[in-house]
Order: sequence, then C-alpha cells, then structure tokens
Amino acid sequence: MIERTTNQKAWWLVLPVLVLVAFNAIIPLMTVVNYSVQETFGDNVFFWEGVTWYTEVLHSPRFHEALGRQLMFTFQILAIEIPLGVIVALAMPRKGILVSVCLVLMALPLLIPWNVVGAMWNIFALPDIGLLGRTINAMGIDYNFTQQPGAAWATVVLMDVWHWTSLVVLLAYAGLRSIPDAFYQAAHIDGASGWQIFRYIQLPKMKRVLTIAVLLRFMDSFMIYTEPFVLTGGGPGNATTFLSIDLVKIALGQFDLGPAAAMSLIYFMIILLLSWIFYTVMMRDEDQK
Repeated sequence: MIERTTNQKAWWLVLPVLVLVAFNAIIPLMTVVNYSVQETFGDNVFFWEGVTWYTEVLHSPRFHEALGRQLMFTFQILAIEIPLGVIVALAMPRKGILVSVCLVLMALPLLIPWNVVGAMWNIFALPDIGLLGRTINAMGIDYNFTQQPGAAWATVVLMDVWHWTSLVVLLAYAGLRSIPDAFYQAAHIDGASGWQIFRYIQLPKMKRVLTIAVLLRFMDSFMIYTEPFVLTGGGPGNATTFLSIDLVKIALGQFDLGPAAAMSLIYFMIILLLSWIFYTVMMRDEDQK
C-alpha cells in the first residue's frame, strides 16, 4: 500500500499573493471600518460613536440625492451600452483584414486613461471652442454643459458611452466568434430568419459574456469618479455629483472622516448587493441546464 505524503511547500508560492491582498484590501478596509464607528479630532485621539455615522448617512437627504443620481446614471448607461455593444458586435466582420482593424479601433478608447478622457471631453464639449459644443450651438440648440444641468448630464452620459461601449463590443464579439458554424448552417437549412438566428442561437450563446459585460459596466459606472470630476467637477450645482464625488467631498473637502467611512462602507454594500442581484437574475436558468 502506497502512502501519500502532503507537501505544504506550495503555500509559500501563494503567500506573496496573500500578503499583497492583505496590504491592498483587508488592511485599508479595516481602517475604514475603524473610522466608521469612531470620531477623531486629530492627534490619534478617538471617541467611540457606534452606529451614529451609519444612521446619519442613511437619513441624509444629501446621500439619497447622490444615490438617486448614481442609480439613474448607471441604469441609463446599461440601457444604452449593452444593446449598442451587441449591435456593433453583430455588424463587425467575421473574416479578413477588417477584423483586426475593427478590433484595434474598438480597443483604442479603452487604452485612454480616465483623467485624459475627462480632459478631452471637457475641451471637446466647451460651447465656445469645442467642436461638439460649437456644432450643437450652430444647429440652433442652446448648449452649455458648464451652466445647464441637463446638458452636463447628457455630456457625461455621452462621454461614458464613447469610452466604455467598446468593452461590451469586444466581449460580445468574442461570444459570437465562439459559436460553431454548424449552428448557422442548421439554421439556414431550417429557413430561420435573421431575428430567429439572433434570438435562439446568438443571444443564448452570448449570455455568459453579456453577464460579465453587465457586471463590469455596472460596477464601473457605479464607481465612476475621475471622468465626471474632470469634466464637470460634479456641477453645475450638484447635477453630476455622484456618490463617489460626494464621498470625496465629505472625506477630503469637509474632512468628516467618520461619516465618509460609514458612507464608503454603505456604498460598498450597495455595489455588492446589486451585483449579486444582477448575477443571480441573469444566471438563474443556468443551473437547470
């Protein structure tokens, strides 16, 4: 009978990763938890507050307004980018040199740093010197994103669609390329229309990649900060002040570390809960297959 021996040396290979995760995630998270239940006036002197800051944040109209703007923005982004990304992926070529050209063009917006995107669109949309702003005003439409809340909101949405639709396109295109040609051949033999091919072949086969696309775009859009901050600074007024921008204002602008820490943890739990709901709803039929 052969006795099996267990070699525990492999844990040494995992140890650097565990240390890195602890340093980048667990330790900062515990620091935020510590601040969220205490008050400090400096000199490392803390006073226990319990759930006071959580109660204050949850009953704050300011938090509710920022959360409402965040939810509205996120669902608008998902409603635009997911269908648009699928449509563009369906229109892209499947063979030839144009495939590489299209993939490179789709990847270009994703390579631009977030702060650069905000700066680009700030210049692009200025009503006096920006190409977009001057063109819209030349068409007889009063447009000034620095003064009009509606224009600022539309500009932020348009900027995000330009920046991140490519991610959905690349994921959807990868899902389409993974479908064997035999499926299409069988559909053509049966006389299936283009809509039927999409409904019963392409869409089900893209379900997993679209789930990833929805989750990534939901989390990214719900945590958006750099682009709208550079573009509008959260204004005019509070028109584009999302949760992330409001959180930074409380933490760094007002230096209210306790409420900011509590708000950040509530923010984190909202993202975690909604991501779990999205995943559960989109994958609920997979366990039955």
